[in-house]
Amino acid sequence: MKEGIKKYFRITPLKITSCVILLALILFFFDFPFLRFMELKTLDLRMASRGALPPGGETILAVIDEKSLAELGRWPWSRTTIAKLMDQLKASGAKAIGFDIVFSEPDDNSSLRTISELSTEIKKSGIRDSSIAALLNKKKATADTDAALARSIARAKNVTLGYFFHLSDKEVSHLSEKEILEDAENIKNSRYQIINSSETNPDDSYLIRAYAPEANLKILSAAAANSGYFNMTPDSDGSMRWSPLVIKFRNNYYSSLALSVLQQYLDWPQFSLNIAGYGTESIKIGDITIPTDESGRLLVNYLGPAKTFPHYSISDIIMGRIPADKIRGKIVLVGATATGIYDLRVTPFGATYPGVEIHATVIDNILHRNFLTHSGLIRFMDICAIILFGLLMGMIIPRLRAVTGILFSLIILGIFVAANMFIFSNYNIWLNIIYPALTMIVIYLAITVYRYVTEEREKKKIRGAFQYYLTASVINEMLKDPSKLKLGGDKKNLSVLFSDIRGFTTISEKLSPEDLVHLLNEYLTAMTDIVFKYDGTLDKYMGDAIMAIFGAPLDQPDHARRACQTALDMMNELHRLQKKWQTEGKPPLNIGIGINSGDMVVGNMGSQMRFDYTVMGDMVNLGSRLEGTNKEYGSNIIFSEFTYNAIKDSMCCRELDSVRVKGKKLPVKIYELLGEKKDEGKWKDFIDSFERGLALYRACKWNEAIAQFQKTLELRPEDETSRIYIERCKNLQENPPPLPWDGVFVMTKK
Repeated sequence: MKEGIKKYFRITPLKITSCVILLALILFFFDFPFLRFMELKTLDLRMASRGALPPGGETILAVIDEKSLAELGRWPWSRTTIAKLMDQLKASGAKAIGFDIVFSEPDDNSSLRTISELSTEIKKSGIRDSSIAALLNKKKATADTDAALARSIARAKNVTLGYFFHLSDKEVSHLSEKEILEDAENIKNSRYQIINSSETNPDDSYLIRAYAPEANLKILSAAAANSGYFNMTPDSDGSMRWSPLVIKFRNNYYSSLALSVLQQYLDWPQFSLNIAGYGTESIKIGDITIPTDESGRLLVNYLGPAKTFPHYSISDIIMGRIPADKIRGKIVLVGATATGIYDLRVTPFGATYPGVEIHATVIDNILHRNFLTHSGLIRFMDICAIILFGLLMGMIIPRLRAVTGILFSLIILGIFVAANMFIFSNYNIWLNIIYPALTMIVIYLAITVYRYVTEEREKKKIRGAFQYYLTASVINEMLKDPSKLKLGGDKKNLSVLFSDIRGFTTISEKLSPEDLVHLLNEYLTAMTDIVFKYDGTLDKYMGDAIMAIFGAPLDQPDHARRACQTALDMMNELHRLQKKWQTEGKPPLNIGIGINSGDMVVGNMGSQMRFDYTVMGDMVNLGSRLEGTNKEYGSNIIFSEFTYNAIKDSMCCRELDSVRVKGKKLPVKIYELLGEKKDEGKWKDFIDSFERGLALYRACKWNEAIAQFQKTLELRPEDETSRIYIERCKNLQENPPPLPWDGVFVMTKK
C-alpha cells in the first residue's frame, strides 16, 4: 500500500509533460493577459515581417493634412469648403464617398448670426416690408453653410456620413432621452435590416453595446444616402487590430462606416447579420461572407504602413490639381491625417497610422476577401498544437542527451515558428505561437532539471539491475533514458526465443565434466553474443537452454524480426562450430529454436531482496512448446502464426502444420523459418511443392499427398518434414480420421 502511494506520487517526465500541458491549456482558456499581450505582439511581428501588400486600387483617401490646413485655414473648416469638396468629387466621378468625420454641431457662422439678429430687430421694430424680408431670407439661405453642404450631399447621391457611438454611460449622462431618440432617428439608415439566426433567442451578449449615438445634423443626415459609425476599439496594448462591424444600440444592430460605404459602392446589395448561439457567426454583404469573432469584429489584415492607400490633399482636390481619372469610379474616404487634429492610431505598422486608412483597409479586405482567419476551428488547432508539440517534447527529450536535446528543441521550435510564419504569410491564418512555444520551452527546462536531479541515481540502479543479462549497448541506451526501467510487471507486445540442445544428456555421458563445461560455455557464449548482437535481453540459462526476450526493456517495434534474425544467425554459428568440433574430435551439437510473439507480462519479478527481469504468460509458454515441436518435424526453427504475421514481408518461411500443443485447447499454425526474404528465390519451388502436398494432406487425399511430398524430397532430399508427412499419410490411410477432420495435429509431449 505504502509502495503504491509512493509510485503514484513519483515524478516522471510524462507527469511533468502532462502538468505543463494542462497548465498551458488552463492559461489559454482563461486568456492570461500577459501571454495574450505577447501573442498580439507576435501577430504584429508576423504582419510586419510579411511586408507590404498592394491594395486593390478601389479606395483612395481625401485627407485633411498639413498642406490642406496651410492652404484652407485651420480646422474645422466652413461647411461651404466641405460642400466644394463634395461638388469636386462628384464632378470627378467618385462612385462612393464616406466621411470619417461627424458634423454633429451647426457650423459656427458669424454672417448667419448677423442676418438672424437683423431679422429679429426688423420684426421688433414693426417693419412689414416684404421686399426686405425676401432679401433677408435670400441672404440667410446663402449664408447657411449647413444647408449648402446638405444640398451638395443631396446632389451627389453617393455620400455615407460617419458618426460615433458613446460606449460608456458616463459619456451620455448629460443627454436627455429626447436628444438620444432624435440622434437615433438620424442614423436609422445604418441599421441591419436582415438578422439571421437558427435560434429563437440568439445570444448577442458578446456584441459591443452603445448608450447613445453622436449623429450628424438632421439636415445633413436627411440628405445623405447612408451612414455608419467609425468607432474602433483597441486591444489591451492600445493597438488597433479589430474593426467592429456591428454595434447594438437599444434593440437594433448598426453597421460600420466601412460596411455602409461598401454597400453603396456595390450598388446596394443586402447585407445581413448572422447570429449563432455563441454570438456573431458572420456578416454577409451580397455574395461576400465576412468572418468575424463572436463580438462581430473583423480582424484587420493590414496591408502595409501609412500611405499604403493613395492620399490626396483636400486642397489639391478642391483646386482641381488632382486628375479626374484618379478619382473616377473610386471609393473616396474623407478623413484627417494631420498630426494636430489627432486621428492617428497605433497599429502593427506603427503608432502614427491614420484612422481613416484603417477603414480603407477594412473595405479592401472585404472586397478582395483577404481575411485573416482566427476562428473557433483555429483555436482548436491551437489547442492541438499545445498538446501535440508538448507531448513531442515530453516523449523525445528524455531519450536524448543534453546537447542533442538542446539542438532538437531549437530545431523543433524553429520549425514550428517558421511553419507558423509561412501559414500566416501564405494562407492568412493566425495560429498561436506563444502558448505552444512556451509549452515546449517549459517542458524542456523542467525535464532537464528533473534529469539532472535523478540521472545518476537511475544510472546506478540500471547498471545494478541489468548488467548480467543485457548487452552493454542496451545498458548504455537505457542510461540515456532511465525511464525505460520500469519495476514491476507491465503488459507489452514482445517476442520470446527459446533454444535447446538436442540429446544433451547423451552427449554429456560421452564427455568428462571439464570437457562438457568447456563445450557448453563455448556454445552458450557464441549464442549469447548473437542475442546481444540484435539487442535482445538474455532472460536466463536453463542448463543447456537459452531464453531471450526482444522488445523489452527497450521498445523495439521490429522485435519479431530481430528474434528471427537471431535464430538464423544462431544456426549459421552452430554450423561453423560443428565443423570446428568435428576437427577437434568433439561430438556435434544440434539445437531447436522456438519463437513466439504476442502480449506478455514483462518486468522485475521476485521478492524485494532478489528479483529477475523476465516475462510471463500464455504466449511465453507457447514459445517454449514450439521449441520442443521441432522434434516432431525434424526442423530447427519454428515460430507461430503470431510471429508470422509480423515478419511475413521480411522473412522466408513455410507453413508446417496446425497443431494443438500440450496444455492448449485452441490450435495454432506453425511455420519453419528458412531464411531472409532476399533469399526467397532459392526456396520458392521447394515451398510451393510442400504447400501443395500440405493442401492434399488436409483434403485427406493421401496417395496424392504422398506423391507430392516425394516430389518435395526430390528438390531437397534432406527435408525431414516431408518424410514425416509421408509416414503420417500412410498411417492415416490405414487408420482414417473421423470426418469432418480439421487437419490439426495434437501434440502429446512438451
